[in-house]
Amino acid sequence: MRVVSVKLSGNLKAAEGVYRIEFSDGSLFSLKSVYVPSDYYPEVLCVADKILSSQEEEALRFAASCLRAEKQALGLVARAEQSSRGLSCKLVQRGHTTSCVQRVVSHLIEQGMVNDHRYAQLWLQARIARKLESPRYLITALRCRGIERNIAQEALNGVLDFDTEWALLNRYLARNHLVIDGSDTNIRQKLKYEGFSAQVLEALEEG
Repeated sequence: MRVVSVKLSGNLKAAEGVYRIEFSDGSLFSLKSVYVPSDYYPEVLCVADKILSSQEEEALRFAASCLRAEKQALGLVARAEQSSRGLSCKLVQRGHTTSCVQRVVSHLIEQGMVNDHRYAQLWLQARIARKLESPRYLITALRCRGIERNIAQEALNGVLDFDTEWALLNRYLARNHLVIDGSDTNIRQKLKYEGFSAQVLEALEEG
């Protein structure tokens, strides 16, 4: 395959520049240099009249596929905060290959456009405001969304100050019709199992 023409735009030195390339078979596409596999150099391949091997052609086509996936990813990110796994699943459902999706999501994480900790905190804030759930359930729900346990716990710690957790505990007790008295060892154990902190449980015992 031969490269017929090349147009450049953007900041190529920052690896965010876009090449607009036409091949001798008439195909025309755009790619970002950042998505060209590391074994290849776009400044060497993206040159008019360059004869490409099949592997070099595939490398450029892969980068072009990544750019198409990136455009869809950015559209999703613009509408709502995305987790890395959630965004990956959506892109695969839209027909992008797993290898392409992994590369794009990794790049967006590096750029700070996708951040699981930020996603977890925003999700927790919205969830706590409208649902009556225990800390343990909230962590489990985040884990089901692909958030690593340590990230989920850090996000929960950042969201649950004493007042917020105290309100959550009292709502949890009311919803489950639980009343604490001096002999309620089982209820205290249940609340501890559900992830409520020692601080709010001590405050509960103190009345």
